[in-house]
Amino acid sequence: MSISVTYQRELALPLIEGIHESPPWGGLMRELVARTYARRAYLVINLANAAADQAPSIVQVAAPRATADPPLDYQKIVDLELHPQGRMRPLRVYSLDEMLDYGRPERLASQKVALQNMGIHYARFLRVTAGGAADAQMLLVREREDFSAAAVATLSSIAPHLTVALKTLAALIEQRLQVALAQSALQRLGIGQMAFDATGRVMAADTHANSLMAFAPEPPPVPGRRLQLIPAVSHALENACEAIASGRLTSVPLPLDTHGGLWILLRKADLLLEQPCAVPTAVGALRTYKRENAAKAHHAIAMIHNLSRNEASLAHQLSLGETIVDAGRNLRLTPETSRSYSKRIYAKTGASNQADLVRLILTGLAPLS
Repeated sequence: MSISVTYQRELALPLIEGIHESPPWGGLMRELVARTYARRAYLVINLANAAADQAPSIVQVAAPRATADPPLDYQKIVDLELHPQGRMRPLRVYSLDEMLDYGRPERLASQKVALQNMGIHYARFLRVTAGGAADAQMLLVREREDFSAAAVATLSSIAPHLTVALKTLAALIEQRLQVALAQSALQRLGIGQMAFDATGRVMAADTHANSLMAFAPEPPPVPGRRLQLIPAVSHALENACEAIASGRLTSVPLPLDTHGGLWILLRKADLLLEQPCAVPTAVGALRTYKRENAAKAHHAIAMIHNLSRNEASLAHQLSLGETIVDAGRNLRLTPETSRSYSKRIYAKTGASNQADLVRLILTGLAPLS
C-alpha cells in the first residue's frame, strides 16, 4: 500500500527530532501508536559497547485509552524465548505468530498463556541495526483485532529511515562521550573554555565555564549569548576578539572582574572542525584553583614513581607549595624523617630538587586523579 508524502513527513519529523530526545524517539512512538491504532508499544535501544549490566534505553508508549494499562515488560517478553530477537531480520515486520515456537508444543502453550496475561493478543515486531554500533527493537500490540495492512505498511516504510537515524544517534553518542571526556579532564584541573566570534559573542561554553559565568542571550534572531560583564570589561573583551580576528593579536589575558580574581586567556582559535561549521575567532580559557583528591593523588604518585605511602604523601604535600619541614609536620613526621624521605623521593623520581619535583607532579597524572 502506498503511503502519502504528508503521511511520511508526519513520521519523519518526529524521527529527526527524536534523535535529541532522552530517551530518543518518544514522539515517533506516540505517532506510530496513533497511526497503527496500537494499544501499547515500546522501543528498546541497545548499544554494542554498553556494559553487560547496563540497562537498555526503553521508550514506553500507550494510547490514551490504555493509560491505565501496565507498561509492556521488555524483560518478561525476552524471557518468553520468542523468535530469537537478535536473529530477527532487520527491516522486516514480524507478526506475533511468526515469533511463537510452534516446534515445541509445551513451550508454545506457555508462551501463549504469558502473552494473554500481559494483554498481548496481536503484535508486530520490528528490528533495525546501526552497523553493529546499536540495535533497536520495536513492539506494538493490540488486544481485539489484528493490525491492518496499512499499519504494517507504515512500520515497513519507517524502518529504513529509523535505521539511518539510529546510525546518526550512535555517532552522536560517541561524540557526546568524547566531549564528556575532554570536559571532565579540564574540570578536574579547574579549567573552563568558551568560543567567541569576532564581536565577542559566546558561540559555545563548556560546563565549567557555564558554572563560573553569567550570560545574557542575544536579541532574536541573532544566536548565541554574551557574558554579563561591567561595560569596561565587556568593551575590552570585544576589542580583544576583534584584534584577534584582524590578526593584530594572537593571545591576550584579560581580567573579568574589577578585583582581578578571575582572568580569561583569549587565544586565536586553532580548533580542528569538520565542515559545515561556524568557526570561532577566539577561544577563552578560565582557570580556578582546584586540587585533586589527596588520597587518590597519593595512590597515583606511589604507583607511578614506586614510592611508599608516606613518601607519596610527602611528595604531594610538597607539590602544594609546602616546605619539607612544614609538609612533614602536616604528616606528623619529624624534620629529620621528612628530609630522609625527600632524598628517597628525589632518587626514585629522578627530580633534581624540590622545584623539579613539583613540576614532575603537576605535569603528571596526579592532578587528574
